[in-house]
Formats: sequence, structure tokens, C-alpha cells
Amino acid sequence: MARTNLSATRVKPADPGLIVLEVVRRERVSPHFMRVTLGRRDVRWFAAMGFDQWFRLFIPVAGGGVERVPRKLDAVSYVRYLTIAKAERPVMRNYSVRAYRAAGADGPEIDVDFVLHGSAADGTAGPATGWAESCAPGDVVALLDEGIGFNPPDGLTRVRLVADETGLPALAGILASLPRDARGDAFVEVPDAADRRELDAPEGVAVSWVCRTGDAAPGVAVRAAAEAALLPEEPFFGWVVGESALVAGVRRHWVRAGVPKRHIMFCGYWKAGRGAVT
Repeated sequence: MARTNLSATRVKPADPGLIVLEVVRRERVSPHFMRVTLGRRDVRWFAAMGFDQWFRLFIPVAGGGVERVPRKLDAVSYVRYLTIAKAERPVMRNYSVRAYRAAGADGPEIDVDFVLHGSAADGTAGPATGWAESCAPGDVVALLDEGIGFNPPDGLTRVRLVADETGLPALAGILASLPRDARGDAFVEVPDAADRRELDAPEGVAVSWVCRTGDAAPGVAVRAAAEAALLPEEPFFGWVVGESALVAGVRRHWVRAGVPKRHIMFCGYWKAGRGAVT
């Protein structure tokens, strides 16, 4: 994960213990997104916090399971995790809760949206993308809840949200969790117009979709849109996630415009040139 101030704004879960879940179903929701719904097993222990709640997802590899995944993640347990033979060590990736339903068809359910990079069919997909494209009901995964990063100071009700497609699930969660009288705006970039979808945003929060064109680098278009938009005269809480250069540029723009650093949450999810490791 690239540069972030997540530790300064983060609200930790009350019980971050390991939760083992099963795949309930998967659905291709748009050209670049696969939705995997998780539930059953330990799902009753998952405490939904809304907003940009994220977690560490452990995906078994062929020949392995999740039995040796650490019950918590600290320096010692992470080293032990790395000692698991690579052929058996579950893949660990960070994801956001796209939606939570307390009363699904078979108990509580957690939706996780995977951005599809490459294709499992031609061997260009990373392990998480390949898993999302091929997982089946009953497949087992594990997760460690990490809480939320969206945590505005008291009294700061206006928001400005910026993300590329990797931050869309978190942005959608924030919009759905905001008070219905919240005001502000959101800018989100997607690879294709067909990746746009209805978001549960308060009436006072305007959502602007930016579609990437041609060979433009991810994040460039939404950064330009966000920086071109006039900043509100009243204080706001800024939240920007996604490709590292996008995050750094928008944050720098806000700070130069006089936005207090404590009023900004930023997190670089990935870095262009190294790929979104999925």
C-alpha cells in the first residue's frame, strides 16, 4: 500500500479477530467488476461499520487452506505467515466492504467488488482477479477486519470524495453511510462507461463520473476533474484513494488551497507501473 495517513484517522473494529467465510455467489456487475458475496460460517461475528470499512482477505491457493492464517496481524504473526510455504500460503489482499446485509437468504451477507485486471483465461490476471473469476459457492476464505478510515472531525459535514475504480467500493460505502442531509461532491473514475452504476448518495452530494479514454494513465482524468472543480467556501472533509499519483496530487492541491491536513484522509492503494496487485 502506498503512502497514507490512515493510521491517523482510522477507527478500529471492536473485535478484529479472524473470520472464516464461504462464497455464497458471484456476479459480473460490469465489464471491470466482479461481485463476490460472502457469508455463512463465522459471518455472525462480523460487525458492519459502514463507510469505507476494509479488511485483509486471505484466499487459499491450490493445495492449501486458511487453517494457518493468523488470528490477528502484527509484526510477529506476519513473519509467521510468511514462513508458510508459498505453494500453501493463502494470498492476502486488502478489500473494502461494498455492502452488508444483516438478513440475506442464508443469514448475513457481505458483498465484495473485485476490480478485474487482466483475465484468468489468458493468464494475465493476478491471483485475486483469477479467484474472483472462478470461485464457486462453498469456497472458503478468511478475513481480518481493519475498520474504517473515513472519520471527519466533529462538526465537519461537507465532504469531497475522489477515487479511481479501485476506490469505488469504498466510496460507495461512504455515500450509503452518510447522513441523508450531508452535502458535498464525489468524483470517481472508471475504465468504461458501462462500469458506472447507481449509488446511494444523499441528495445533497453530487456524484461526477469520469471515464478513462484511450491510453490515459489511471487516475489522470479524475484528478484533473477534481482539481478543476471550485472548492467550497465552507470547510469540508476531503477523502482521496486509488492510484498513488492521483492521491498525492489531489492531496497536494487541497493543502495548497488551504485545507487543513487534519481535514484530509488519503490512501494510495496502488502505483501505476507496478500494477494493481490483484
